[in-house]
Amino acid sequence: MNVPTTPTSFLIQNYRRQDVSFVRGAGCYLYDDAGREYLDAFAGVAVCTLGHSHPKLVETLSRQAATLIHTSNHYGQLGQEELAASIVPQAFPGRMLFCNSGTEANEAAYKLVRLWGNVAHEGRKRRIIAFEGSFHGRTLGSLSITHTPSYRAPFEPLPPTDFVPFGDADALAAAMKKDDVAGVFLEPVQGESGVHVPPPGFLARVRELCTRHQALMVADEIQTGIGRTGRMFCHQHEGITPDVMSLAKGLGGGIPIGAVLATEPVAALLKPGLHGTTFGGNPFACAAGLTVMKEVTSPGFLGNVVERGLQLMEGLRRIFGPTHEVRGKGLLVGVQLQRPPTELVKAALAQGLVVGVAGNNTLRIAPALIITSAQVDELLEKLAAAHRAQG
Repeated sequence: MNVPTTPTSFLIQNYRRQDVSFVRGAGCYLYDDAGREYLDAFAGVAVCTLGHSHPKLVETLSRQAATLIHTSNHYGQLGQEELAASIVPQAFPGRMLFCNSGTEANEAAYKLVRLWGNVAHEGRKRRIIAFEGSFHGRTLGSLSITHTPSYRAPFEPLPPTDFVPFGDADALAAAMKKDDVAGVFLEPVQGESGVHVPPPGFLARVRELCTRHQALMVADEIQTGIGRTGRMFCHQHEGITPDVMSLAKGLGGGIPIGAVLATEPVAALLKPGLHGTTFGGNPFACAAGLTVMKEVTSPGFLGNVVERGLQLMEGLRRIFGPTHEVRGKGLLVGVQLQRPPTELVKAALAQGLVVGVAGNNTLRIAPALIITSAQVDELLEKLAAAHRAQG
């Protein structure tokens, strides 16, 4: 019998991995197994809010690991109460449920919407609406509200969802005329499909339509939340509040954690036994989340996100010119290219820069929120070199 010897020989091949292995991180930098330094402008897909090996996060996790890593949700968890108390006042009144990931958060939100239609409206509201270009996760429930056909087709049939064009409030109004909609799911900025920002006033119009039709507005803030767009939560740019909000990614600063915040009437529908999680919200993950929240809410933190985002977008427009659209909010930025970005991502790696992909033709940039002005300049310099190398 031949024993496989390649590093990935025992792994299911469901990822197209770049030819580099990172073994260490510090601040906004990563280091590969040959000791080479890279400026990380992707932050683990908008996860590493405080960068790598942040001293306060390292200290918190070391202390928590020596105290208590895990206990079940059959008992009280002080860490969950503390983390919820740090999030709710920054968002809107309600109650929180903690889980392990973004897709699990959206799965819980999906179940809340179903409960809303079946219990609060005695089954009269069961239709769910999401938007073209949406991405909400990989489980069957969250996949059913994800629009990309290539993600959906291999697993159909899925629970039914009606999709309307993103940013088109009139199309949403027409889709809700029957008054049988239980919930509307949306990303305030669509990240995975290409960093698409809706037109001004769109979120407010969605809020108004959901209120009028007694449907739940569900804001998927998994990628946009925890300061990524320059506000604590992206929906706050329009001064509205959803009924349900899902969080993950940046909340744990690299430690897996997801969460759902729901208004009191909605949260009350989730009775004991209707939903649960083994690992969700354990002491270790909640300690990480609490440290991240303390840093993100510290004076000047979000101001830096706004300033660095403007600096980044201005620089990208200089590099790529008027033929390439640069779009985004805060430090979630996309550059629409005229060809797939795969080769540019590889060229950037060769320059010592980590960037990502969104959709079919968009370069995605989402660095740690602690990035400095000098590091943004370095990012732009390396990306410009990679762009020139492509010709």
